[in-house]
Amino acid sequence: MTSRTDIEALTSERLGQRLRELRLASGMSLRALSRELGISASAVSQIERGMMRPSVSRLIAYVSAIGAPLAAVFDQPDAGESLPDAMEAGGGPPVQGLAIRRAWEAAPIRLSGGVTFRMLSPVPTSDVEFFESTYPPNAISDAHGRFLKHEGYEVGTVTQGELTVEFETEVVTLAEGDSITFPCRRPHIIGNRSGTVTAVATWLIVHK
Repeated sequence: MTSRTDIEALTSERLGQRLRELRLASGMSLRALSRELGISASAVSQIERGMMRPSVSRLIAYVSAIGAPLAAVFDQPDAGESLPDAMEAGGGPPVQGLAIRRAWEAAPIRLSGGVTFRMLSPVPTSDVEFFESTYPPNAISDAHGRFLKHEGYEVGTVTQGELTVEFETEVVTLAEGDSITFPCRRPHIIGNRSGTVTAVATWLIVHK
């Protein structure tokens, strides 16, 4: 059985292919998306062909522009293990709508700078994004220092190391166990300023 630590991240090619599938399904052309993202059509094409890994900011901006949830980017071959007849503890009535995805079934996404995203919810959940981010030493959500803003309300908890959340007028440092919440429309950059310690956090983005 494969353990969580043995899981390989999606290849650049598979990530790009998945993004292209989502864009085509949305009906947005490559050029229209490039204008929305403020980058060249060639750069969008390189991402979709797996020649360039997007940054955290670029990935979120990409899915926001085409109206897709972040969860849609992850490979979900069977969308979790559906157990409609699972019994409650003690032999109670069946639990309806129960879904389980085992740890070895959740392939993460590795972005530029080594930042990794892993979906935590077993199946896509309407109006909610629940995932884990891992920032290696000196990693940042946008290497060019551009602030990100998108739809929803963000709730995060650092589970290892330290993360900084930089806003336009202040910088907040979060240590292990610290939490933060803010509207995603507030421009922000997330980073790990440590040169030696990896930072891990869980994030809940609510779209209602």
